[in-house]
Order: sequence, then structure tokens, then C-alpha cells
Amino acid sequence: MPRGDGRLSQDLDPQRPGPQDACGVFGVWGPGEEVAKLTYFGLYALQHRGQEAAGIAVSDGSGVVVYKDLGLVAQVFDEPTLASLRGHLAIGHTRYSTTGGSTWENAQPTIRATSAGTTIALAHNGNLVNTADLAREVSERGLSTDPATTSDTALVTALLAGRPDMSVEAAALEVLPTLQGAFSFVFMDETTLYAARDAYGVRPLVLGRMERGWVVASETAALDIVGASVVREIEPGELIAIDEDGLRSFRFAVPEPKGCLFEYVYIARPDTTIAGRNVHAARVQIGRQLAKEHPVEADMVIPVPESGTPAAIGYAAESGITYGSGLVKNAYVGRTFIQPSQTLRQLGIRLKLNPLRENIRGKRIVVVDDSIVRGNTQRAIIRMLREAGALEVHVRISSPPVNWPCFYGIDFATRAELLANGLDNEGIRRSIGADSLGYVSLGGLVAATEQPKTRLCRACFDGEYPIPLPAGNLIGKHVLEGVARRVDAEAEQRSDGGADRGKPGDLPLVVQRMAASSNGGGTHHS
Repeated sequence: MPRGDGRLSQDLDPQRPGPQDACGVFGVWGPGEEVAKLTYFGLYALQHRGQEAAGIAVSDGSGVVVYKDLGLVAQVFDEPTLASLRGHLAIGHTRYSTTGGSTWENAQPTIRATSAGTTIALAHNGNLVNTADLAREVSERGLSTDPATTSDTALVTALLAGRPDMSVEAAALEVLPTLQGAFSFVFMDETTLYAARDAYGVRPLVLGRMERGWVVASETAALDIVGASVVREIEPGELIAIDEDGLRSFRFAVPEPKGCLFEYVYIARPDTTIAGRNVHAARVQIGRQLAKEHPVEADMVIPVPESGTPAAIGYAAESGITYGSGLVKNAYVGRTFIQPSQTLRQLGIRLKLNPLRENIRGKRIVVVDDSIVRGNTQRAIIRMLREAGALEVHVRISSPPVNWPCFYGIDFATRAELLANGLDNEGIRRSIGADSLGYVSLGGLVAATEQPKTRLCRACFDGEYPIPLPAGNLIGKHVLEGVARRVDAEAEQRSDGGADRGKPGDLPLVVQRMAASSNGGGTHHS
């Protein structure tokens, strides 16, 4: 099954992937609607944001049930499963891991029963940077967590559920200001749908209206697929609550907007709108700017499908060079659990792309792609085009060089693995084997978004991180695997009067059932 929007350009080498997307979140409050099916289709529209795991939590007012597993949305859910998930309220998640490994225990939504008898389920897009501090707080409060769970999402869920004398709203207004980093949350209890976005609004989150309810989602494209109209974006630093009494809004932080610039380059679907700007239109404009900044004499402009296509259209239109097809994708090669043999691995991206030799032979080609991270994809494509008879191969990139890692929800390579780190433009050109190489300028990219530079997070391009990063290297995808050991050691040194960390037998029933079912692999109900 292909990814949600068929994008391939950074996905071509399964052994050395490029930037992996953020996660996708979806929530619906809709009495009388088939909320599980609405959530399924919403997640389907967000599949491009994560392909490791998918999950849905539903409530009928009396209890919350979660169903999740590793794999694509269509692999995790089928008709009987969705039919069994009945209720008037649901949230969903499609995951690419940014904190915590790709395991069933780390799939979302996370779920947690409170001592007050309610249940909280939560789905998260983004990445927190004070995860180590949160893990320590969870331990000090005596809030037990599944030892196999190593995600920042599980910590937030535990902290929300660990305030039994407060309503969920009150608990959220106390917990959310303590979180540092990028987060767009959808969460729920038995009766209410909640959504919250960090003060910087790094990751997108939008609110939509249905005839009989409300929807929140990572992208407007997910609202479109379920027939919801766009109301507005959830504001940075805002918490909303939706129940039978309507919609309520709260401010938990002063907004300092810093939307992710890379959403415009690669992450978001082209039919999504961010901050009033259609993503496809922005990408076409980036391509036009690229042609102005880096013209070249050539016979044909081709995209690396699919994320390079809008910029290639813009480049061709601005330059007057013919737009054409030079690379054909296999639409049915997506995420697979079958690893290619060594022979097939050596063929590299031919599993997903193949050259259209009749169009390429004897021509000077401009290849437009969205970004270069490690350079493996571009090397393979250039080699393929030359073997197909291209006279010249000129590479044009619709983003500036990626020089810095992202700590806010995109899993780039480490800085040591980034090709642009330590190489100038000429060094990169030689490394990938192109006849010429041109990146769009940061100013040109920002202008295409129609957003002020000051409202955008540009850290992966210029190293200016808007949210302070922790000292002591306490950050990264697997931070909790190490932090857990340190926190446990500290807890063991506390006096006997200290808070108990909890044992499996102390877990509330709904969490016990999840923990017990996780041992067998496969898909599990709570």
C-alpha cells in the first residue's frame, strides 16, 4: 500500500531513510455518527505523517476502549474491528516515532485510568524536549508506567491522570504549561474531546465543524475527507474542550507562533492549508523562485515523485523549460515487512522508481526534489538517469541545505549524518554526482509561505532553535531508555516513606488489560 499521498522522494532507500514525518492526530465528537469510521478515514488522510503504527480510542460515555497495532491504518483496522468500536467520541493516531522506539507499547493513543474512576486517552504529534524532567516527576509522584513504554506521550498521560482531585480540564491547565517542546495533542475522557497546541504552534492542528459535531486534525485534508468544514486553527497556547455543552477555549500560555517551515517543504499534503496558505501553491511558488535563483540550460524538467512535483511545475513554468515525466513510481510499493534480498537491495530505489528511458535519452535533465538529507536518494537517481541516457543531470532542491537536526517532531538524521554538514555546495554536488546543484534560498522559501520569517521555525536550516534545548544531552529518540535507568536508581535511594513507583498488580483494570495483552504481539483491545 502506498503512503497517504504517494510520496516517494525521501523514502526510496529503505536502509537509509530521509526525513521521517511527524505523526498525525485526529479527534471527533459526534453523537449519532460512526466516530470510529470517521477517525479511520481521517487517519487514512494523515497516513503520510507516519507509517509505523496506528490506533483509535472511542468512548460511549461509560468507558474508553483503545485499539492499536504496528502497521499502516489499513493494515491495523478492518470492517469488523471498526464496527466493534462504538461511541460518540473518538481520537486516533498514526505514528512515526520521535521519542521512544517503534514498539507496540509505544503505539498511540496511550490510555490511563485515574483513581477517580475516569479514563484518559491521548495522541500526540510533536516532540517534547524536557522528557527527562517529566520522567523524574512521574517517578517522584509515584505514578506507575508500563516499563516497556518509552514515549513522552505516556508520561504526559500519566501526569494528566495523576491529579485525581481535579477535573481533566483543570489537570490539563496545570500540566500543559510545564511541557517544553512541540506538541499538538488530541485527548479524551468518557465524555469530552480535548485538543491543545504548544505556545509556539510548531506542529499544525486545525478545528473543523460537522453537521452533528466537531473534528480536530493535524491537517485540513483530514477534515475534507470526512466532510467537515474548516473553522480555524487551534491557536498556539490554546486548550479546547468539546462536549454536550459545546466548545470551550482556554489559554494556558502566551502564544509565540513558530510554525514548522518544513511542513511547507515536505511534510504536509499538497491539498492542505496552513496559516491560510495552500501548500501546493506554496510549493509551486518555491519552484518558480528556484528557477529565478538557479537557472540552467536544459531540455526537460522532471520531478522526483511525488513531493518534488509542485516545485518542478513551478520551475518549468518560470524557466520555460518543458515539464515532463522521467521517473515512474511503483504505486504499490510502500511500507513492507518483507526485507529485500541483498541483490534487490543493491538495485536500490528501482523497487520504487524506474526511469522512463524514451523521455530521458539524449536530453539535458533538471531534476527537482524537496530536500537532501544524507544524499543516498539523489546519488541513486542521478546514476539511474545517466544509465538511461541523460546527457546532463542538474539537481534543484526546493529547500535550503538541511544543516541541523530537528528536536520538535521530525526524525532527521543526526548532524554527523547530514550531507550538508561539513560540505559546501560544490562538495555536495560532487558527492551526489550532479552536473550542477542549486538550493532555494531561505529567504525565497520563507517568502513562498506568505508568513513572516519571525513566525516560522527554521531550525533545521539555520540552527536557530526557538524552544530552548536541555543541557546534558538529555534529548533524542531513545532518551527514556537511558533516563528510566537513572530515575529508577534515584527512586531506589529514596527513603521508605517516599512515593511507591507502583507494581503491575496495582494498575487500574483498564491498564492491566492493556499490559497483559501486549505480551502476545499482534493487535490488542484495552
